[in-house]
Amino acid sequence: MANENWYSILYPEEVISPSLLVYPDRIQHNIDLMISMIGDVNHLRPHIKTYKNANIINMQMAKGIHKFKCATIAEAELLGDCNAADVLLAMQPVGANAQRFIELIKKYPNTKFSTLVDNSKTLAVLSELAAYNNIKIPLWVDINNGMNRTGIAPDHSALELYTQLHKNPNLIAEGLHVYDGHLRNTDAAIREADCNSAFEPVLSLKNSIVNLKITSPKIVAGGSPTFPFHCKRENVDASPGTTLLWDSGYGSLFPEMKFLSAAVLFTRIVSKPTTGILCFDLGHKSIAPEMPFPRIEFLDLKHSKQISQSEEHLVVEYDDLTIPEVGNVHYAIPKHICPTVAKYDTLNVIKNNTIIDYWQVTARTQKSTI
Repeated sequence: MANENWYSILYPEEVISPSLLVYPDRIQHNIDLMISMIGDVNHLRPHIKTYKNANIINMQMAKGIHKFKCATIAEAELLGDCNAADVLLAMQPVGANAQRFIELIKKYPNTKFSTLVDNSKTLAVLSELAAYNNIKIPLWVDINNGMNRTGIAPDHSALELYTQLHKNPNLIAEGLHVYDGHLRNTDAAIREADCNSAFEPVLSLKNSIVNLKITSPKIVAGGSPTFPFHCKRENVDASPGTTLLWDSGYGSLFPEMKFLSAAVLFTRIVSKPTTGILCFDLGHKSIAPEMPFPRIEFLDLKHSKQISQSEEHLVVEYDDLTIPEVGNVHYAIPKHICPTVAKYDTLNVIKNNTIIDYWQVTARTQKSTI
């Protein structure tokens, strides 16, 4: 891990650009760190949306991780193909996706699939589908504890919905799902205090459920930014995702976390159109473009400034053009890894600066077979 040129590859002239490189040794470090932080793999439910790949799933399963979270039916299908024991689809299925979720359950009887609900209408739809197909669907009530993206507020309305779920003969009340991705203060102490404060209403809701003589609900909480804090809680499953590959965005926001960047963009200079300007083959189609500049962190091109991007091109200001030449290879860590991975169908696997394998990003598609 101490090798300063850990990211570079031998014989780069044989590699197409842009490409995405991954480093299993670094991924393994991140898996081991997650486990050491949580202490008990039974309370770890990593999200696979970052990498969408069977090899990385299998690396985690080899270390005893058996519960996973995903965002799409295609990702859930990939987990079924990997024989994962317990899979939470963390996207409330509506419309055609509700029936697809039923087909998923039927196709993989050895995997326990559950999903989210945050309103009575969806609960009723899923109940009807369960009854028609003679199955019981495990559901988590999705809680909005401040992010205001999905979920139901942890108050009397959530208590009423959970009670409906508990009483429904076609459904199984699994517990509460709480994603707090809005908590991103770079000061770990402040972020932890914010996390604990936002979690208090969730604990109050849990107590209210228990007071109704309902079995104490399980809780799945957090993402990568709050992972260290949910690790400290009793009877709470923590659910990081970016931790597997990491990126420059989280690396700069949360420097106290010791995860390693395990995915690197391989790019080339395609033009030097004028003095002080370099153009790389890293357009919107190759990296996540929704972040403000800089959208990548160059590992081998210091003091550059990213100024514009289009579908195939990334334009960079650089004050020393004596070294860079058209065709030169450069390496960069993406600012946002999850949607960047989804741009590629294949990952180049690197060990000891050599490509040793190619891994498929199987679940980048909207639909696999279901």
